[in-house]
Amino acid sequence: MKKYLNNKWSWIAVGGLLLLVALLLIRQGQNNAAAQAPQTGEIVTTYVGDLSASATASGNLEAAQAAELALLRGGTVAEIYVAVGDTVAASEPLLQLETADLQRAVSNAEQNVVIQETNLATLLAPATDADIAAAEAAVASAEAQLADLLDGPNANDIAAAEADVNAAQADLNAAYARLSDQTAAADAAEIEAAQIELELAQTAATQAAEQHSTILVTESDYLSAEQLADMELSARTAAVQANAQLQAAQETLGQLLNGDPNSIAATQASVSLAAASLQTAELRLQQVQEGATAAQIAQAEANLANAESSLDRLVSGASDAQVNMAEAQLAQAQTNLARAERNLANATLTAPYDGVITAVNVSMGEQASGVVVEMVNSDSLELVLDVDEVDISNIILGQTAVISLEAFPDSEIEATVVSIAPRNTASQGSGLVTYNVYLALDATDLPVRVGMTANANLITAQRSDVLLVPNRAITPDRAAGKYYVTRADGEVVEVMIGLRDEANTQITSGLNEGDELLIETAQPVQTFGPGSGNDGGPFGGN
Repeated sequence: MKKYLNNKWSWIAVGGLLLLVALLLIRQGQNNAAAQAPQTGEIVTTYVGDLSASATASGNLEAAQAAELALLRGGTVAEIYVAVGDTVAASEPLLQLETADLQRAVSNAEQNVVIQETNLATLLAPATDADIAAAEAAVASAEAQLADLLDGPNANDIAAAEADVNAAQADLNAAYARLSDQTAAADAAEIEAAQIELELAQTAATQAAEQHSTILVTESDYLSAEQLADMELSARTAAVQANAQLQAAQETLGQLLNGDPNSIAATQASVSLAAASLQTAELRLQQVQEGATAAQIAQAEANLANAESSLDRLVSGASDAQVNMAEAQLAQAQTNLARAERNLANATLTAPYDGVITAVNVSMGEQASGVVVEMVNSDSLELVLDVDEVDISNIILGQTAVISLEAFPDSEIEATVVSIAPRNTASQGSGLVTYNVYLALDATDLPVRVGMTANANLITAQRSDVLLVPNRAITPDRAAGKYYVTRADGEVVEVMIGLRDEANTQITSGLNEGDELLIETAQPVQTFGPGSGNDGGPFGGN
């Protein structure tokens, strides 16, 4: 039995080995058949046509005109006329400071200009006969005053001054007499009579008060409330009259004993005034008797000189120096007015051009300083691209491009390269060096806004009437730097290439128009990176 089992497993192993050999033979036959079968694929024909290479890049829309606006003077914000997002026109007011002081300064400056204009006109205007006559009269009066001072005092002046002293002394004596009469004590009979009157008035006032009090507490079954009210009114009136008589009696007795205070005070004031008048009159008499002082004579001489100068100026007209001075003062006043008007104008911030407000950095009542309003000109939007320094040589001014906005991906906008930054924008610590390239957008109905992201497709090169083949027909040998195509009959041919785009490549040698090429079905799409020998364009694009 054991021998039988061993033979069984041996036969199974031999059968498995034979099956494996058979499978290997079948697979080898299939491979040989595949190797002997003819190649199949797409047949394309070379043709002559136009070709353009393009490059793509992304960037953001910026405004060519953007302003950060600050006032030319400080102050408190009184009005803010705009908010973020508002559309404004050139010269439209945006913000204003408080202007009360500035307007007052303008008014004062205007008045000063008028004054200086009047002064100059007066100097230039010829004198009238009336002006000359008045000036001559002033000279004559000044001469007479000086002559009187130089001649010394005369009898008439001394007599008049002495008369003034006598009159002042008489007034003082009369004032003293009135004061003496008012302060003299009354005789005994007048005082006794006044005391009796006071006692009688006190008794009457006491009786009237008692009668009024009695009526207030009286209750009667025989009198009506109205009758009681009439009695109370009469009693109260009698009490008031009695008190008034009592006060008058008290004042009469006081005046007899001490005099009237008001009258005495008034009379004392009259005495003081009369004494001062007497002192002034005596001083005047002394001055008249002594004659004019040197200071008085000098003042009179100065008055005469001024009067003569005024007359001479009227007759001969203003001097050149006076006119020049007046003109200089007018010019200074006009300068001050212009400065005040400029300060007032600078208190209002206006838009430098049409645009949209992007920021308002101040509030009502705050002190304005620094940038207070920011705005952009939305009609001057341009796309700004960062272009690597290895690609910048392929960008030229006037180069056209097609723009698509990420906000509106299905719409395209034509654009043109208008500026290339002369200086790179390399960031510190970074090895990447780029240049800003600016593209101006053509007119569009799209609601484009500052900061939107956009993709640009730039035309970097163009060829006309060149031999073209599909990119898929070219097989590159990157190690050798060579390119090959396969003819329809299977022959492999080396070719030289030129410009290419996303679909076709220019053939500069190795093929003729109308040649048929084979593109194997399994052949991958060929790509050409930098250093492949073509002039595809910047940004690693086509």
